[in-house]
Amino acid sequence: MIDIKLIRENPDLVKENIKKKFQDHKLELVDKVLELDKKNREVKLKGDELRSSRNSLSSQIGNLMKSGNREEAEKIKAEVNEINAQLVDNEKSEEELANEIKNIMMKIPNIIDDSVPLGKDDSENVEVKKYGEPVVPDYEIPYHTDIMEKLAGIDLDSARRVAGNGFYYLVGDVARLHSAVISYARDFMINKGFTYCIPPFMIRSDVVTGVMSFEEMDAMMYKIEGEDLYLIGTSEHSMIGKFKDQILKKADLPYTMTSYSPCFRKEKGAHGVEERGVYRIHQFEKQEMIVVCEPEESYEWYDKMWSYTVELFRSLDIPVRTLECCSGDLADLKAKSCDVEAWSPRQKKYFEVGSCSNLTDAQSRRLGIRVKGEKGNYFAHTLNNTVVAPPRMLIAFLENNYNPDGSINIPEVLQPYMGGISVLRASE
Repeated sequence: MIDIKLIRENPDLVKENIKKKFQDHKLELVDKVLELDKKNREVKLKGDELRSSRNSLSSQIGNLMKSGNREEAEKIKAEVNEINAQLVDNEKSEEELANEIKNIMMKIPNIIDDSVPLGKDDSENVEVKKYGEPVVPDYEIPYHTDIMEKLAGIDLDSARRVAGNGFYYLVGDVARLHSAVISYARDFMINKGFTYCIPPFMIRSDVVTGVMSFEEMDAMMYKIEGEDLYLIGTSEHSMIGKFKDQILKKADLPYTMTSYSPCFRKEKGAHGVEERGVYRIHQFEKQEMIVVCEPEESYEWYDKMWSYTVELFRSLDIPVRTLECCSGDLADLKAKSCDVEAWSPRQKKYFEVGSCSNLTDAQSRRLGIRVKGEKGNYFAHTLNNTVVAPPRMLIAFLENNYNPDGSINIPEVLQPYMGGISVLRASE
């Protein structure tokens, strides 16, 4: 959510930002906010005037009663009662206008950074840099579920019977590999100075609307029936919510945390053949990183965060590239975002395995995350980034470490988490 002062002082800038995101249907919201904001300030002014009159009149009552002028005192009491009735109606109008303004403000997208390329959707995202040499071997690499099945490591049929499509059983060495990657990612981030955290896996609706737009909420979140609780789609939701309604000490910033959680997503819509298996699923696990920092430091942290993901993937012998997300591909709260994509030698292309985002003060305004400054409190900046998200990441891992005999190389950094195993071999 942006600052309403920006809309008051520079509505054209806000409208231009909406156009850059190709959301012209939201242009009318700016004028609507200005109209409601004007009414709200008029109502507030009237309320101040009524309270001032009431205080002035109330101060007279005691003196009149002391002087024995009871009749005049009763008249003033009646005036005070009338003012109180007007104040009740006025305060109700003020509350209704404030809520209406807030609801509209939450639909107006955050101001994107000047460096963000313009484009309508993810097809217009811009490649920034490749890391590692993408190799296509001279032997066939099977589909990822076929690799896992030969390792006796996945059971999709049982998962369908138990939970339906979009779920899985990971078994044996593949399940161990999944956990090893998560554990390695955890320690990797701890060694970068991040504090490890396991957050709640369910959050209340006021946290959900604080961390994401209404559109994202509807498309992603599973609601717990009969309760004000939602299953998280990523631990970022809980981790940023941890600071809700807090006034942070300047000396304690930045907060740098890495969190583990299962993630639950609706994943609406049909998907292509390459997104079967464990590519796009309703349940997965992820190691995340979040930063809460000073506004002037957020873009420095943004560059650090995505670079950590690149470094981790390269340590696992997986070539990756970074893509700058264009304006139309940015969720409403994001000011800047980049995707990290891993190389698929089977598909001969890259696919997304992580995303890094700077939300500037959009989440902080919604959640009331402020910093205590010398000249007054101000809103912190928040950022999030995927460290690693198996089992999708396992697709890239298995393909890039696949041998002609069906075995899988285990990179040296991962071997301690696999009990010293250096190669996974297919079941006979």
